[in-house]
Amino acid sequence: MEEKQRVYFVIDMKSFFASVECAERNLDPMTTNLVVADETRTNKTICLAVSPALKKLGIKNRCRLFEIPQNINMIIAPPRMKKYIEYAANIYGIYLNYISKNDIHVYSIDECILDVTDYLKLYKVRAKEFAQKLMSEIYSKYKIPSSCGIGTNMYLAKIALDITAKHSADRIGWLDEQKYIKTLWKHRPLSDFWQISNGIINRLAKHGIYDMEGIAKCDENILYNEFGVNAELLIDHAWGREPCLMKDIKEYKAKSKSISSSQILPCNYSFNDAKIVMREMIQNGCYEMARQNYATDLIHLIIGYGDDKSFVKGTKRMNVTTNLYSIICEYVDSLFDKIVDRKRPIRRIGYDFSELVLADMEQYDFFTDIEKVKKEKKLINSVLSIQDKFGKNAILKGIDLNEKATQIERNKSIGGHKSGES
Repeated sequence: MEEKQRVYFVIDMKSFFASVECAERNLDPMTTNLVVADETRTNKTICLAVSPALKKLGIKNRCRLFEIPQNINMIIAPPRMKKYIEYAANIYGIYLNYISKNDIHVYSIDECILDVTDYLKLYKVRAKEFAQKLMSEIYSKYKIPSSCGIGTNMYLAKIALDITAKHSADRIGWLDEQKYIKTLWKHRPLSDFWQISNGIINRLAKHGIYDMEGIAKCDENILYNEFGVNAELLIDHAWGREPCLMKDIKEYKAKSKSISSSQILPCNYSFNDAKIVMREMIQNGCYEMARQNYATDLIHLIIGYGDDKSFVKGTKRMNVTTNLYSIICEYVDSLFDKIVDRKRPIRRIGYDFSELVLADMEQYDFFTDIEKVKKEKKLINSVLSIQDKFGKNAILKGIDLNEKATQIERNKSIGGHKSGES
């Protein structure tokens, strides 16, 4: 029996953070010059979003504040991540009024993939008509403009959004395999296509390939020799094919779980000051492992320097499996001392606890004081209980009060940006 032709939407909120700030001020983001940026971090701070009106003036998203010409009159709105999450949840609620959650994949805070195949017949509408209905309801209720890509698979819907919708007056693009080949095979640059990085572009250029037609017509042996098994995805996408279905996304389970975090420091830090911040982050990570009932024996560190933006990485396999900071910190300190140049300024710190296992599978060596372990676990449970009830800043360690410490401010943030709460 032949599989029915599927129809997907990828709906994206235009300049989402900036549009939310305009909506909160009863302003039109299409005509208002507004940028979302934390100007307290100096004018070198990265702008999280710029309004469509500013984009029309040539201002690029994710630029730095000082790169915007001073003669442009604009509103600088500080980030309010909690507010953006609230809007995203409300918009998701609109989708749920029409579509089962099993047919919705949240791709990012401002972008969702919808499998609308079975709903077009249910509501007796055409694909474009249904897209317009959803987009119109989002705008009428929350004043957030959106764009939509419609495709016969998820890849084509994404490409229709990223490349063709922006050239359409109604901000809706549509693609099937034939139209994709006819209209986008010769499209350049390749960086406009989803999942095509500069690294892939440079490797393709070595073989004289600069567009999707070149990939599609290239000898597959050349592509497999260059990219290995990843060549299969490149070839499929060159022809507009995508075998992955919504149910495949819903059924996917990662082989291993990890907890990670990173931050860019407000200025260059010395070796000792950076170690203070690293310890804060590791403690917070240990708390998060305990909160989720996990433990680990594998630690990764990444440290970025402030003088030339280079970085170093390190990995440490512990001889215990635990989530206790008192034990993990010793290993992290040792790894930090080993990989970091003490004379260079540090601007970025990141860690990853990998290969997590359930906490009841923790293991300790012969020299571990088990009574001390029990006492620390009891203390952690108390700390987590207080934090869950009163907030993460309700109980702190002395290290968090250090002049160069960052955890108190990070506890007020979401995703490294201000939550918008005092």
